[in-house]
Amino acid sequence: MRTTYGIDTSVPPSGTGCAECDADGGWWFHLRRCAQCGHIGCCDSSPAKHATAHARATGHPVIRSFEPGEGWFWNYETSEMYESGPELAPPESHPADQPAPGPAGRVPANWADSLD
Repeated sequence: MRTTYGIDTSVPPSGTGCAECDADGGWWFHLRRCAQCGHIGCCDSSPAKHATAHARATGHPVIRSFEPGEGWFWNYETSEMYESGPELAPPESHPADQPAPGPAGRVPANWADSLD
């Protein structure tokens, strides 16, 4: 295990979508990856805000974007954003053909009206 302050570079992501939204039949706007345990959760613009809920419940302070082409990190404890950071276990993002918002078939037609 390669762990540095809330980041474990050896842990792969938990899946390709928000674990809780998938279980509940919900949808997300963008995805975030816990840099410590690999949990994939939805962003704070998503209806359920599962990434933040995961950080609060577990004390895992650092997330990374799980969107294609994005490599930034966010630290919940310090409210700091980092344009880059250590390379995490692959994959770095959800599949490029997976839509955002997503997943396909569960996003309401008026999804933009619900964004924070």
